[in-house]
Amino acid sequence: MHQQSHFFAHLARMQLIKRWPLMRSVSNENISEHSLQVAFVAHALGVIKNKKFSGNVNPEKLAVLGMYHDTSEVLTGDLPTPVKYYNPYIAKEYKKIEAAAEEKLLSMVPEEFREDFEPFLISGKCSEEEHLMVKQADCICAYLKCLEELSAGNHEFAAAKRNLEKTLQQRDSKEMRYFLRTFANSFELTLDEIS
Repeated sequence: MHQQSHFFAHLARMQLIKRWPLMRSVSNENISEHSLQVAFVAHALGVIKNKKFSGNVNPEKLAVLGMYHDTSEVLTGDLPTPVKYYNPYIAKEYKKIEAAAEEKLLSMVPEEFREDFEPFLISGKCSEEEHLMVKQADCICAYLKCLEELSAGNHEFAAAKRNLEKTLQQRDSKEMRYFLRTFANSFELTLDEIS
């Protein structure tokens, strides 16, 4: 008998999980939309690293890691950053919850394919360099969201932008700086200005 899997039905629910739940947004964003943007940016960081800075990463793998980086949130929801990192105890316990959710999602994949999905679903299964680059892409995307919101006159995102600028400095790399210099300013412009 053929075993049924609920894996992709769970992933389809990514579109129902709102990001920035404590913030008033001009434009709402869900984790499905965010994950696609992270995949785009992670791929670009890989291409930039390889072509401009003598890197040797797989941009396509980075894109897939970006697609799956928040999938555990279909089981946990998106816990706001100020709550998640309120203190070290909460952060540590939430990591355990995320790990359990990742394992639960992986268990939904038919057994014969689990080893193929595991590197994308389970934290720590990719290289440290790949992990860092996806974290950079994730941070860049949050920063770009702040630029969009601020350019639309929503000052709710001013403090988030300042915090993300600090995080970007901590995660600094040549490819990340190149990406931001080349692409970020466009997020502050209107459609007519970028056309």
